Amino acid sequence: MHKQYRLLVLFIMALLLPSLVIAADNVPETALIGTNVQELLQWADTHNPEISAMRYEVDAANERIVPAGALPDPILRTELRDFAGPGAPGGFNPLPGKGNGTKYTLMQSFPLWGKRDVRKEVATAELAQVKGRRQVTVAEIHAQIKSAYAQYYLTFGLKKLNDEILHLLSDLEAISQARYANGLAPQQDVIRAQIEKTALRSENINLDTEQHHAMTRLNTALARPQNMRLAEPSELRHIAPEELDSSILHDKMLRNNPWLAAQSAQISVAEANKRLVEKNRYPDITLGIAPIQRGGSIDSWEAMVEFNIPIRLYTRHAQENEAGAMLDAAKERQQAVANQADGELQELLASYASADRQEQLITSTLLPQAELTFHSALTGYETGKVDFATLLDAQRAIKRAKEDKLKAQVEQELRISDIEKVVGEEL
Repeated sequence: MHKQYRLLVLFIMALLLPSLVIAADNVPETALIGTNVQELLQWADTHNPEISAMRYEVDAANERIVPAGALPDPILRTELRDFAGPGAPGGFNPLPGKGNGTKYTLMQSFPLWGKRDVRKEVATAELAQVKGRRQVTVAEIHAQIKSAYAQYYLTFGLKKLNDEILHLLSDLEAISQARYANGLAPQQDVIRAQIEKTALRSENINLDTEQHHAMTRLNTALARPQNMRLAEPSELRHIAPEELDSSILHDKMLRNNPWLAAQSAQISVAEANKRLVEKNRYPDITLGIAPIQRGGSIDSWEAMVEFNIPIRLYTRHAQENEAGAMLDAAKERQQAVANQADGELQELLASYASADRQEQLITSTLLPQAELTFHSALTGYETGKVDFATLLDAQRAIKRAKEDKLKAQVEQELRISDIEKVVGEEL
């Protein structure tokens, strides 16, 4: 009996196994991401195809270093002597060793004057340049994610605020209906409350659209399908302005700014190219050895030494002038990038400090004043001393203050993102 029961259980499990496997395949690989921006950045570093492509480009540039410093491939030349024609001893016979012999020449070129080392330096500098471009790509994608995340957070915050105000307006509508029922207020008060609620619901529809756009931008940067949901954002970052020391950030910018790093690598490439072009003034050497076959054996040997003669001085001078001009251009461009980055950093620090002061002012002064005004207006309306329009104005003042506070917080997040982009590291 127990044996039959076990067989029945195994049979049922065998029937259910395919459906269980399919259900397991349909479960998302990971839980919803997006509660904070760091989750999104980590996901992008792993899954974004542009970042992955740049990673492969770095690998490719790294593989160019060894070939750049290697000797060129040797050359093997075969020459058949008198294998055809009236003077050929055996008539037409292109086989090795026939005729007056076969000459096998093996040649190897040797770049002199340290040219191979300089070519290796050029390839190494180009690797640093590719790494710099990858840093630029990562910085730009991270900035896109941080900006979209801040906008995503803003839409959630504004919707929550609207829901809070809708609840408040429902209370005001109930109060106005009670006063209207008792003949203490006109019907217009009830209608005004309903109009305000309808306007907020209309705002929520627009916020839903903006939220969808922000989610789409995030999924695009993350290389995720557009219909994949994100978690509700939970927090924004805040740094006290006094902690953002301008001189310290300026030094970090000079060390870590990805655009400056890419430009410094470009200078290294230009300097190495200039040295390589200058070394092209001097000749290279090619050595060769040639055994000569007659019949079935090697009959004699020849040796060869070959030099190229760099006599086209005007060509060399033009190439050297070009390399020098490219080096000067790279240096000037680096200075321009540094000046622009420093100017952006100072503007961003001032903007962040302004947004922080704005938030502090709203939190400590404006919002308490608006709430106090609203409670006073509500008491006045309930006693018939204040009309409903004054009460609605007081309610709108609270909404504007809270919206401005939220936008100031989001502005700080955006400026932190921009500062990190310029500085080249997380704060």
